[in-house]
Amino acid sequence: MLKKSRVLTVLAGVGAALATAAPAVAQPNWAPADEAAIAPGSMTFTKGGQCTSNFVFFDRSNRVYLGQAAHCSGTGSSTETNGCDSKSRPLGTKVDVEGAEKPAKLAYNSWQTMQRVGEDDASTCQFNDFALVRLDPSDAAEVNPSIPFFGGPTGLGADTRPGEKVLSYGNSSLRMGLDLLRPKVGTSLGESGDGWTHNVLTLTPGIPGDSGSAFIDRDGRAFGVLSTLQIAPLAGSNGVSDLEKAVDYMEAHGGPQVDLALGTEESDGLLGGLLRR
Repeated sequence: MLKKSRVLTVLAGVGAALATAAPAVAQPNWAPADEAAIAPGSMTFTKGGQCTSNFVFFDRSNRVYLGQAAHCSGTGSSTETNGCDSKSRPLGTKVDVEGAEKPAKLAYNSWQTMQRVGEDDASTCQFNDFALVRLDPSDAAEVNPSIPFFGGPTGLGADTRPGEKVLSYGNSSLRMGLDLLRPKVGTSLGESGDGWTHNVLTLTPGIPGDSGSAFIDRDGRAFGVLSTLQIAPLAGSNGVSDLEKAVDYMEAHGGPQVDLALGTEESDGLLGGLLRR
C-alpha cells in the first residue's frame, strides 16, 4: 500500500570494512553470518503489512531488536504520513519476523512517542519514522547484524552530500525472492528537513514492502531508514529518515536505550566489495 502526502511523497512500504568503532557495551554472541536465520533485510509483518527490517540493536540486558519504519504499524489512511497526527498500533503488538520461530513485539514507535510528548516541529513530525521490534529471547541466537551483500554497518551516523554513494538492501515480497534485485546502489541528492531526511536515488528505487530498509554510506556507516517513495525532487527517488536523529530522539524521550550492532562481515564477495567503492 502506497501512501501519498501533501508534500508529494508516498510511504514506500506497508502492505506488500569491518567495524571501526565499538558499541558502548559488549555485543551479544551473534550467529555466523552464513548460518543466521535473521539479519538486516529480514521481512517483518505487522498485522499483515509487510516491511523490511533495517539494523540490529541490543540493550544492556542483551535483548535484541530489529529496526523498522514507524509507519509499518500505522493504521490510518493512505494520506497520513505526519507522525504527529497519524494513528498506529500499540506497543506490544505482535510482529512476525522472517526467520524467527516466535513473534516479536513492537517495543518503540516514533509516531506514538511524538504524539505523547506533544512534538510540534514540522520536520521532526514529518520525517521521524523509526520503530523497534524486540525479538523473543529464543530467536536472539539466530541473529547476525551484518547487512547482506554489502557488509557493515561499521558505525552510526553519516551526512550525505549530493552525489555521494549510498547503499541499501530491500526485501519487498513484490520481488518474489529474486536476490539480484535486493541490493541497491545509488547516490544522495542531499539532505532536507533540517537534516531529518536524506533524499536518495538508486538504480532500483524502494517499492512497497521495502519500507524500513537499511541505508549505509560507502564506508558502511548507518545513516538512514527507507521511509518514502517520492515524486519530488525526482520521480522514483526515496526519502530516508535520519537514523542518528531518530535514535537520539527515542532515547531522549523514554524509549529503549540501545546500541547499534556492528556487522561481523566486510562484504559478500567481490561484487559487493566493488559496489561499495
